Amino acid sequence: MPSPTALQPHEFERPVLDLHGPALRAAFQAMIQGSEEHGGIERYIDAVKLKSQMFRQALVENDVAELDLETFKGLCTFMATVRRRIGDWLNEDSFATMRGHIVELLDEAEHIDNRIGRFCEQFPDDKRHRWVRDLATELLHNADPERVPLMNRWVWDAKANTGVIREVWHGDDVDHITIAVTDGYGTYIMLREELSQFLSDNGVFRDVLYYVDVLCAQVYAQYICEQGGSYLRADFSAPEDPMQHTRRLLGLDGVQPGNGRTRLKSIDGEAFVLDDKHLN
Repeated sequence: MPSPTALQPHEFERPVLDLHGPALRAAFQAMIQGSEEHGGIERYIDAVKLKSQMFRQALVENDVAELDLETFKGLCTFMATVRRRIGDWLNEDSFATMRGHIVELLDEAEHIDNRIGRFCEQFPDDKRHRWVRDLATELLHNADPERVPLMNRWVWDAKANTGVIREVWHGDDVDHITIAVTDGYGTYIMLREELSQFLSDNGVFRDVLYYVDVLCAQVYAQYICEQGGSYLRADFSAPEDPMQHTRRLLGLDGVQPGNGRTRLKSIDGEAFVLDDKHLN
């Protein structure tokens, strides 16, 4: 994972984000209220932490060069914008190649933006492979959420001018403007800092980084419900409750209902357990 010297503030642009306070407050309130039916927001935070624990065990605590296909398939269940599209790579021969790319992605020698870019260059540059960037950002973030913020395309896609940033951008006619913010590491860091401050101002002082992830998912889930996301519509087509899309964006539908067991076991075969009877 990246070393402290690889990610110093002077090495990346820190854009100014003009976020809309009322939009954030509405999303925060919807997140708190919507989660009450499923055991409370703390249950979601515990699930996000559990997911991170799984990724860290598979990619950091164990030698990523020895990552096996079955464990990787388990990780894929927690990456909503990846799992439906990655099927062609889920065989031993193709995965052996991908594993080499993942090893390079997690190499701390270069800046995160460079590593993500190089990872994406290993795959065709077409619409069918837009999931590749999400795979890279999910692996980096979930394995080291303190150092690497959530950087998925649904958080911000500068080329498409869509994502969480647009949904909480301050402006009179946001739907008809192009937001001049890049989708580099610095943008996501600044978004996380802004949202962390917002959460602190609203009484959240523990597990703030995980709350940021859930809040981001809540913001974009509301967009999916209201308008439908072009590249997510196939994945999120049948809402059943206010938090369904939020769970799916976070990959929390990878936690099986009822028995608290996840679809991913630890490296030594021991099942992770979360009391999730109200989560799904």
